[in-house]
Amino acid sequence: MEKYRAITMRNIHELADIAQISEEQLEAISVVGHVLPFKTNTYVVKHLIDWDKIPHDPIYILNFPQKEMLLPHHYDLMKEALETEDREFIHEAALRIRHELNPHPAGQKTYNVPAIDGEKLPGIQHKYQETVLFFPMQGQTCHAYCSFCFRWAQFTMKDLRFGMKEIDLLIKYLEANPQVTDVLFTGGDPMVMKAKLLDYYITPLLEADLPNLHTIRIGSKTLSYWPYRYTEDEDSDEVLSIFENVVDSGYHLAFMAHFNHFQELRTRALREATENILKTGTVIRTQSPLLNHINASPSVWATLWKQQVRLGMIPYYMFIARNTGAQHYFSVPLVKAVDIFRKAYNKVSGVARTVRGPSMSATPGKVEVTDVVELGQEKAIALRFIQGRNPEWVGKIFFARYDEKAIWLDDLVPFKGKEFFFEKELSSYLQSAEKNYEQIRLVREQELSFSPIA
Repeated sequence: MEKYRAITMRNIHELADIAQISEEQLEAISVVGHVLPFKTNTYVVKHLIDWDKIPHDPIYILNFPQKEMLLPHHYDLMKEALETEDREFIHEAALRIRHELNPHPAGQKTYNVPAIDGEKLPGIQHKYQETVLFFPMQGQTCHAYCSFCFRWAQFTMKDLRFGMKEIDLLIKYLEANPQVTDVLFTGGDPMVMKAKLLDYYITPLLEADLPNLHTIRIGSKTLSYWPYRYTEDEDSDEVLSIFENVVDSGYHLAFMAHFNHFQELRTRALREATENILKTGTVIRTQSPLLNHINASPSVWATLWKQQVRLGMIPYYMFIARNTGAQHYFSVPLVKAVDIFRKAYNKVSGVARTVRGPSMSATPGKVEVTDVVELGQEKAIALRFIQGRNPEWVGKIFFARYDEKAIWLDDLVPFKGKEFFFEKELSSYLQSAEKNYEQIRLVREQELSFSPIA
């Protein structure tokens, strides 16, 4: 039985393969790791990384910070701060850099956090009408951290962290919002929790017997980073029983698995864990961003999707790297992204063509890059809403001027006119959300500062 052991900056020098990491790379791990989170574990190191190929091995890059993941002026600032050995100065430098890296993209904190009875729910996000995201407080870490993670602020900035323990408030919110059909447990990684904690959140949701709730989703990287969660951990059987209970209660349980490269699918532990999950009646859907230096190749994606299907998984999404953290390092231009997607899509059979993308989870919604087209004598980028803050936007196609350097929706300009069709309505919605956010914040501050006379 393999026991979980994290590897961080505190114990990296105990790593068996430390000799294969150059001094320059170790410096980068330290400098970048003081800004963006760094943690891996013995399973990843022993079974997923090809140490003969570092520093270019994709799983090594996925786990170990690289110098270029910080912009040069940020890297120099952090390096100089570390040389002072002044803890407070180091902390302040890290905080300054983090705030310049867009720690909560797409208005997650301001626009997505709902309220009930005038009280903000800091562990819930509700962006699309059918789906609510729930962040269980004890699940806001991971067995290892992905260097591209768009939720890196969860692990480095306490004041910006999502999370709550009150499952009764989630149930109350679902009762008040009958349009919601799906709850997604996310993080961090909810599957770092012990079975008893997972049950603490899941069972009350089942017992509430909400007529509008049809699907429970769990977003997790554990199949890749710690598959023993479903095979050898002391409470593995209990975890699988919870999954089985969800399915037996009449709900669709979707395990939203994150895989970024086919190297993550090659171990026996992964295959056994997958089989155990599927036996419970759970459906495994897979997703990943398109990442420069890791998987920006049609052959990598085609192999990834084929192997996932062979294991009984359903390819679900190819995302665009979000506009946060080390986006400059991982980003792929949108016109190249759609080309990679199409070439990979053409290499797989219909059973793998359940996948959608490349998709940006942007402020207005999930926007898919569908094609580069000719409109008259000019090139244009065709886009389509997969999800939207306004459900009426879903399925609508719109066009942007061709831009071979654009890496995000905000980089694009309309093909014709001054603004995209959704911009006026979006602006009005965001202004209203900001006003509500500020009103609730002021009310809460007044409540906290009020001291009744005894």
